[in-house]
Amino acid sequence: MPHATMEAMSDVLESEAGVPRAVRRPDRRTADLLAAELTPDDLQRFHRALLLPRLIEEKMLRVLRQGRLSKWFSGIGQEAIAVGVTLALEGADAILPMHRNLGVFTTRGVDLATLFRQLLGKDGGFTKGRDRTFHFGLPSHHLVGMISHLGAMLPVANGMALAARLRGEPRVAVAFTGDGATSEGDFHEALNLAAVWRLPVVFVIENNQYGLSTPASEQYACRDLADRAVGYGMHGVVADGNDLLEVYRVMREAAARARAGEGPTLVEFKTFRMRGHEEASGTAYVPRELMAEWAARDPVVRFEAHLEAGGLLDAAARERVRADLKALVDRLVEEALAAPDPSSTPERELDDVYAPSRVVAKAPPPAEQAAAPVRRYIDAITDGLRVAMRRDARVVLLGQDIAEYGGVFKATDGFLAEFGRERVRNTPIIESGAIGAAMGLAIEGFRPMVEMQFGDFISCGFNQVVNNLAKTYYRWGRPVPVVLRVPVGGGTGAGPFHSQNPESWFTAVAGLKVVAPSTPYDAKGLLLASFEDGNPVLFLEHKFLYRSLKGPVPEGYYTCPLGEAAIVREGRDATIVTYGVGVQWALEAARQFEARGASIEVVDLRTLLPWDVATVVASARSTHRVLVLHEAPLTGGFGGEIAATIAREAFEWLDAPVERLGALDTPVPFSKALEEQFSPKGRLAGTLEALLAY
Repeated sequence: MPHATMEAMSDVLESEAGVPRAVRRPDRRTADLLAAELTPDDLQRFHRALLLPRLIEEKMLRVLRQGRLSKWFSGIGQEAIAVGVTLALEGADAILPMHRNLGVFTTRGVDLATLFRQLLGKDGGFTKGRDRTFHFGLPSHHLVGMISHLGAMLPVANGMALAARLRGEPRVAVAFTGDGATSEGDFHEALNLAAVWRLPVVFVIENNQYGLSTPASEQYACRDLADRAVGYGMHGVVADGNDLLEVYRVMREAAARARAGEGPTLVEFKTFRMRGHEEASGTAYVPRELMAEWAARDPVVRFEAHLEAGGLLDAAARERVRADLKALVDRLVEEALAAPDPSSTPERELDDVYAPSRVVAKAPPPAEQAAAPVRRYIDAITDGLRVAMRRDARVVLLGQDIAEYGGVFKATDGFLAEFGRERVRNTPIIESGAIGAAMGLAIEGFRPMVEMQFGDFISCGFNQVVNNLAKTYYRWGRPVPVVLRVPVGGGTGAGPFHSQNPESWFTAVAGLKVVAPSTPYDAKGLLLASFEDGNPVLFLEHKFLYRSLKGPVPEGYYTCPLGEAAIVREGRDATIVTYGVGVQWALEAARQFEARGASIEVVDLRTLLPWDVATVVASARSTHRVLVLHEAPLTGGFGGEIAATIAREAFEWLDAPVERLGALDTPVPFSKALEEQFSPKGRLAGTLEALLAY
């Protein structure tokens, strides 16, 4: 079998722990090594597996030229990687492919009729028409497809690998990426975490020499991308991605290392993209001699030549196999094209935004609530976490400094001793990598929590929250119950990057739930409900309340319902709608105005997404005046949504325009005096007085 020139192994340095510190390059002939292991039947099966995605590609390109398909990302010339990797793995191993990895799906035995409907955007596909091509997962086949943000699925593979290790299962997770995405932060965060935790994961780089039109020489300066493994203390391999047997051998070895507990491997397969990034972009930017060079290394032609040289595939047999597969592909593609387009209703689409909640409503009896011990807000959160972990072994905590140190706010103090290092896991400083890993755990049936050290830092994991976690259930029906604990808010003189209220970054994101407790009782009950809910939940904890607010917190398990507001003070003259620390401000103002003869109702939203429209509107209709209050800056704040809804739904009952009060439209200043000026707290009484006088 022709074998592309590969550099022999030159220098391999070993660290004290025996981990290779330099990239290892295969220097032995793969065909000779595998000759005694692979039977003629195996090799012919490999041939069919390699040929099938090529014939599907050719059919799709014809359909594209006929105007019956809008877009296609071709993997012609790269099939050996997807097919060889999949052949080398066990059926229970997780694979996270990309948009040129059709061969992963075909080799894993995904139903072709359904797959073609998915690829062609027809009714009966895996995503109900809600997402494209390979943007879906198939838990039955242990496949999790990509999102368009390259590199985002690499941290998810870590979580799936961790799930296998926590269960004691000899499973491996394999994540694909292209050369272009190796510049993304998620690539580096994922490699670092996998190496630190020695996870059974393999990262596969398909280096096809171009990121859309940008050549490799303008993407990275290292000799090989697999050299980056050295910096993370992990094993690295460079191999010929157009040699099916070489791919198979290298991947089998990497998977064996992972199963043996030897940690992750970074594999770089050298290949070439023979078509455009997508068909409309073409290949005019590629030198012709480079195209010709790689055309001579066509993986299908090379493997067929190997079989022919071994007497396993003559010209007649080759044509029979090709004709049989082509007939199957033609028939199934045409059937898919004849299928109707997806259809739905607004009600059905809205119903599929969230996974069904699993929360069992359980409130302590009034007598038990009255006799409950008084705890601080932070202690209520700690108690809720402890109850959740004792009730459910699937709850795993991830975060910076949460183990021995107990977290910067000490919410997990003592947890390491009780629950162990497997379930209370310090992470490196990798917000995106930690959130992605949590998603992988959730896909595998765990119920992880990630603690953001400060809520401001969640911006570093924004894509994982809003595009990966939030959209997964709607796209392909997999619940991802991840709780993100997010310490927020000011009042502590912490400055612009430790005091923000980022709720409005997320309240426009369908698929998330956003929770903001204002009391110790609610903090514990809402947290326990968040773990049970089955959806990704942003749990906003106000830092100022951690140690300044106390209240009764019943022992044991109880829940507060997500999506339900609470009228925490009844009134008749005006309503203040608020959440978080704003509830405490509103209650204080209501007490002050009561002494002046005004009766103020206070509505605590508790959940911002989805929020309780009915309770808010009913209160507005009752009191006829409404002030919407939040600590975040006014412009773009979530209060605008509340005010607009009240104005529409309660217009006929209002005696004054809906008033809004938020912070100044500036970053949060460091100086305590400037922060008091920034905060809406000092302007609350005057604003409420003007509303009552309107």
